[in-house]
Amino acid sequence: MIDQTKLKAPGWSRVVADLTAVSAADDRIYFARLTQALVEISGAHQGVMFSVNPSDDDSAEPKPVLIWPSKSPGGGMGGGGGGGAQLEDVRDESAARAAVRAACEDWQVRVFGLEGDDQYYTGTTGGGGGGSGGGYIIAVPVGGAGGGGGVAPRLVITLLLEARSPQAMRTTLALVEVVAGYAFAHGLAQQLKSTRASSAALDLATMLIASINHAPNFKGASIQLVNDIQRRFGVDRVAMGWLKGREGVRLQEDSNQSVQVVTISDTEHIDRRLAMVKKLENAMDECLDQEQPVLYPQPGESGEDMAEQDVSLARAIVHAHRELASSDANLKIASFPLRIDEQVIGVITVESTGGGVIDLGTIELIQAALDLITPMLRVRKSEDRNLAFRLRDDAITAMGWAVGSRHTVGKMVGILALIGLVLLTVVHRPYRVEADAQIRPFERRLIAAPFEGIIASVPTGIEAGVKVEKDQILVELDTTELRLNALDARAQIVQAQKQADAALRGGKVAESQQAQARADQAKAKLELFNQRIAHATIRSPIAGTLIAGDLKERVGSSVRQGDGLYEVAPLDEMKVVLKVSDSDIALITEAMDEQGSVTGDIATKAYPGKRFKLLVERIVPLAQAQDGKNIYEVHARLVGRPAGWMKPGMEGVGKLNTGEHSLLWILSRRIRDTARLWLWW
Repeated sequence: MIDQTKLKAPGWSRVVADLTAVSAADDRIYFARLTQALVEISGAHQGVMFSVNPSDDDSAEPKPVLIWPSKSPGGGMGGGGGGGAQLEDVRDESAARAAVRAACEDWQVRVFGLEGDDQYYTGTTGGGGGGSGGGYIIAVPVGGAGGGGGVAPRLVITLLLEARSPQAMRTTLALVEVVAGYAFAHGLAQQLKSTRASSAALDLATMLIASINHAPNFKGASIQLVNDIQRRFGVDRVAMGWLKGREGVRLQEDSNQSVQVVTISDTEHIDRRLAMVKKLENAMDECLDQEQPVLYPQPGESGEDMAEQDVSLARAIVHAHRELASSDANLKIASFPLRIDEQVIGVITVESTGGGVIDLGTIELIQAALDLITPMLRVRKSEDRNLAFRLRDDAITAMGWAVGSRHTVGKMVGILALIGLVLLTVVHRPYRVEADAQIRPFERRLIAAPFEGIIASVPTGIEAGVKVEKDQILVELDTTELRLNALDARAQIVQAQKQADAALRGGKVAESQQAQARADQAKAKLELFNQRIAHATIRSPIAGTLIAGDLKERVGSSVRQGDGLYEVAPLDEMKVVLKVSDSDIALITEAMDEQGSVTGDIATKAYPGKRFKLLVERIVPLAQAQDGKNIYEVHARLVGRPAGWMKPGMEGVGKLNTGEHSLLWILSRRIRDTARLWLWW
């Protein structure tokens, strides 16, 4: 006889105790432990939990949510750890996905044998079946609605096993089904826990509602509420804050809304200048932004077991709560959002130094009760509103009497929409084409260098912005070289004429003609030099204002022929150039044909509140490409004398009158034109 007492069972007492210990924990922790237990009792190489969303279509793939054991950091969740599974860590992932889909069809445990790399076939779970040389995959449904029903994600655990005999597989399958059955017990425990919490929250909410109903107004109701919570849970202080702004309505687009403390337990008057009140409001704003309860110290900071932690509380931001608790190391703080239909309209903050209990169960109880009584607080706050808001509600009631008590607002909106449509069709208004505009001088002269030379001098005060008279000297070019060339040309003329006379006296007619030609050539050069000397003094061609050019710092530098030196323009008359889109130019053209002239207004960026009349004179017929679209230049002049502050180059917005049209035509014109282009073929 052989002693077999050293043989050990697979640790059933430990597995049962482990699953029972986390039965009351959240699903994330429990199913992580369950996956670990299934891997251990089956001797699997790997266990993967897949999530299947019942709202997905048939082509949607199961998603791995945790792996045990994990090869990559954060992939496994054994022991209650957090993290997400990586697809590359899943072995035989195509076969695992197929097994999950098959298990979801009838919500039964399925066994598949592996052949090759990614091939699988249905194995036998009863007697007489053959084995699989490539191993097995067991798909175990453990959570969610069976048969594809419900809205919660369905959870399926796949176990990858090595090849073993059919008898061993039957034994393993039986063990797996027994352990997987604990998921049903976990669901019942969660339902019982939820029922008890709902009952306790209902009792607490009933007590609080009965208490605040005796208060005469919102202020009294809030004081009664915080005092009752303080006495009920034995905490040190309870404060309530209400959302600033539109009577507790949080605007989704406004991220700067904040909470204002309205009540503190055992406190009649609140001094908002106190640092404590400001820290309290900052903590409430922190809860408002996260839209969930906030606990400080967070779960896990004091060494609590992972099964006792709440994931959302452990990951909440607590900077403002830490600042509020900085004065007392033993202080515990919990903030609860006051919610109505996922809208947070206020916050209640509870503080305790140890006398009152603030644990996860208390937090869930208080939050559930507050969710029930927040609508009552909203009603009490609404009753304290000013006359304008009450008149609005009375108007809605009156409309209900006129059009019926059901769907009052919708009916009135329909009536108002019909009236508005009639007005849009009947009422006519002038239609104005809007375009970018620029102010330019009516006449502008560009003064350029007449020839290549060197700037000799610039008269004092000649610079951009000054007024000049006609023929006033603007700049003088150096004429030294020109005068020397002129003297040389005169000498050449005298010499050539002497040579011509001498040759003529000697009877040499040909030589005399050649000398005379040289004399004529020298005369032409002299005339050119004299002309340039005369033009070296550059004068203003018209009276006006220098709008460009400043040569004071360029004295002694050279200029080339045609270089721009100054621009002069009279500023007593201005014109406006509008850049009209090609989609609007036809309206202006038609208005000019019918009316003979098109009027309008311009507002400049310098003085946007002032309007100046325009009169269109001409349209440049050639379009120009600008910013990806075609524009036409429309030239108009200002009616009357321009303002003294108007300067060339000022920009603004011009609006041109193109006739009267109905409001419906004006509002729908762009849409109609775009639709016509789209629908045309």
